Amino acid sequence: MSGPSPSPVRRGHWLVKSEPDSFSWQQQVAVGVEPWTGVRNHTAKNHLKAMRRGDRAFFYHSNTGKEVVGVVEVVREAYPDPTAESGGWVCVDMRAVGPMPHPVSLAAIRADRHFAEMLLVRQGRLSVMPVAQAHWNRICRMGGWREE
Repeated sequence: MSGPSPSPVRRGHWLVKSEPDSFSWQQQVAVGVEPWTGVRNHTAKNHLKAMRRGDRAFFYHSNTGKEVVGVVEVVREAYPDPTAESGGWVCVDMRAVGPMPHPVSLAAIRADRHFAEMLLVRQGRLSVMPVAQAHWNRICRMGGWREE
């Protein structure tokens, strides 16, 4: 008789924003692993500190495009941000996992009542935010993303 089956791996889910004219999805793909630097908001910093290796994040183009364009994974947990002139700021290393087959626009997210409580809708200026499992699953379905 075998014991209970192992629990599925639980990942944290996030959304990270980048202005495509500063650092785009295409650049993330080209470099592979990149430190997510330059976050200068205390709430977003705390979200970076909460990220764990293996967590996944939607890569969101802000300002231009305003859409989820890919998925990245945390490969190194929070450490001091080398671009910060003063201490206390952190970054994490992210690697590209894959493009969103059908980018999911902010307009589509806002139009869906299921996202009314999502931070992207409620606190649109926040650059790093957690994503609830139900929201993650729904955006993945909307964009045609399949987790491995």
